[in-house]
Amino acid sequence: MSNFAELLKMTREQQDAQRLLFLFASTDISRQSTPQGASSPDNHGTVEPRMCVDKLPADLESWPALLTEADSVNKDWDLVFICGLSGEGEKAPSEEEAEPYLNKMTNDIKSGQDLSRYLVLDRQENAIVINAS
Repeated sequence: MSNFAELLKMTREQQDAQRLLFLFASTDISRQSTPQGASSPDNHGTVEPRMCVDKLPADLESWPALLTEADSVNKDWDLVFICGLSGEGEKAPSEEEAEPYLNKMTNDIKSGQDLSRYLVLDRQENAIVINAS
């Protein structure tokens, strides 16, 4: 999965109702220099959680709409980490049930845990791969 539209389509097709979890984060990224002075393709830096929200897929219209909503709260973000939370049948998880998972996302990012379980997109909707170091 590499974009928001695919994610929405997939969550709407699941047998069990879903709730999507979003963590918006800012980055401080620097490029590594090679001995020859050329720039390395690997970026290194830090990721700082800024805000979290959970949404039902039916409440999400599009990537531009999500950006507009996020920016109305806080424009200081570069990446969004996204994951889904399954409910049971037609009943999606509640906001209260989602809260511990939002906290886990925050802790995973702050402590440098494996982030491969999250879809990570930049503001241009490019998929980003983050390796903990």
